[in-house]
Amino acid sequence: MALRVLHLTGSPTSAFFDDLSRLYASDCLAAVHDPDRYEVVVAHVSPDGRWRFPTSLADTDLVAAPPVMLADAVAHLRALDVDLAVPQMFCLAGMTHYRALLDLVGIAYVGNRPDVMALGAHKARARAVVAAAGVDVPEGETLRPGERPTLVPPVVVKPVDADNSVGVTLVRTSEDYPAALAAAWEHSGGALVERFVELGREVRCGVVERDGDLVCLPLEEYGLDADTKPVRDADDKIRRGDDGALGLMAKDTPTVWIVDPSDPATAPVWEAARACHVALGCRDYSLFDFRIDPGGRPWFLEAGLYNSFARQSVIPTMARAAGVELPELFADAVAATRRRSDR
Repeated sequence: MALRVLHLTGSPTSAFFDDLSRLYASDCLAAVHDPDRYEVVVAHVSPDGRWRFPTSLADTDLVAAPPVMLADAVAHLRALDVDLAVPQMFCLAGMTHYRALLDLVGIAYVGNRPDVMALGAHKARARAVVAAAGVDVPEGETLRPGERPTLVPPVVVKPVDADNSVGVTLVRTSEDYPAALAAAWEHSGGALVERFVELGREVRCGVVERDGDLVCLPLEEYGLDADTKPVRDADDKIRRGDDGALGLMAKDTPTVWIVDPSDPATAPVWEAARACHVALGCRDYSLFDFRIDPGGRPWFLEAGLYNSFARQSVIPTMARAAGVELPELFADAVAATRRRSDR
């Protein structure tokens, strides 16, 4: 009998996060389509907070689905009698409150718990936890509006709890501080100021749990340049095209590639990534960004503790390079979730 799998999509926060969720979730639904194994159920939350239960994420089906408020949505979720859920929401509320709602309703779900998502989304707290586990982090401080920095440039200033590299600025001189802090505070109530790690390399490492083991995936490297592109910014990740549609820039550029596992950078990054996964309390999967200095030492930058199981997502891309195709990766996560549910 096919498992009833709920895909929780949309965003109560903004049209941007709603579009982003639908972009990833639609690709996931196409990639893991297997009616003999999975019966798909879709729930969508719009920026006005209303819920819909459409037959698909196509615009016409969303419009056709009647909107309901939270209380009725919870009753409907209970009545669906699904076996598990796949969270596909990328705003902070979606990654935390709505996962907690699944816990309250009693629906098991793939991926990290809401408290872990909240911890990973707060860059200062995440770096404190992994530092306590022995992972190297750049010297840093968190500033609220009106507070003055003490670190001498060069530093990187970023919002403490924003995503997709918005509001990130490389500060070369003290005169650049006011504008950089203002840019960070525009997206968050706190600005994280970190010592700039001179560019050797910048990589991402995915970790997946397979049969009880923590398996590190081949690294993904970003083609930065010390003079012309010393840090990644928002345009490197997501951008709207002329037609208004979102595009995943990091997946469409030749300046991103998979690193051969025999590369000397791999082993120390894998060791650090495993330590981060355990320290933060992750389950099923995790993703971490590291800056490797010219001497080959990896420094933790931030955590990205979600996986949409879309073909363009980072973790499936890394897994594919390791010989694990997306349907198998998805099936592993579903099986792990079912085992937790049975317990």
